[in-house]
Amino acid sequence: MPDGFAPMGKTMPEGLKALMSRADSKDKTPPPVDKWNPEFCGDLDMRIARDGTWYYLGSPIGRIALVKLFASVLRKDEDGKHYLVTPVEKIGITVDDAPLLAVEMAVAGEGSQQELTLRTNLGDLVKVGAEHPLRFEKEPDSGGLKPYVLVRGRIEALFTRALMYQLADMIIERDGLTAAQMGIWSGGHFYAIDAELLV
Repeated sequence: MPDGFAPMGKTMPEGLKALMSRADSKDKTPPPVDKWNPEFCGDLDMRIARDGTWYYLGSPIGRIALVKLFASVLRKDEDGKHYLVTPVEKIGITVDDAPLLAVEMAVAGEGSQQELTLRTNLGDLVKVGAEHPLRFEKEPDSGGLKPYVLVRGRIEALFTRALMYQLADMIIERDGLTAAQMGIWSGGHFYAIDAELLV
């Protein structure tokens, strides 16, 4: 059993229970999870699959209001792990890749004036730029390109395959400091893609 692993079994923590009671609330103000610093109280059998599906005790959570509520208190800490955070609890969960998916993209302008606006599977809208940068990795299985956008804090959204192909059509070449660079413009920033990721 890994260090720091404290399974909670089938008991839903009290802070999350209180949160769940507000699932249908009209107040959509994001909670200040980055300012909360409760004690870690173990791991919960909750998982976000690579396709964005949330599971609790191995079963998918079908109620979208509940998923959005859990996502609103999701935080990724410096240790690289994901937690659900309430004022009184910090609960570890499993995330297979990124907790969100970028599912839709609007493009305005061209070249260095181009602006990309993304919508996530849970309705977040982000403009790619200084506050919401892109980054790229290689897909281990296929060797293809995996783009991510920073949504909030350290929470990222992985581009769906369809959206990745749309983004790939926007890759351009520009002169870099030592060699030509391939990448994407958005919000006045050029997001260079490592040459080895494009092989």
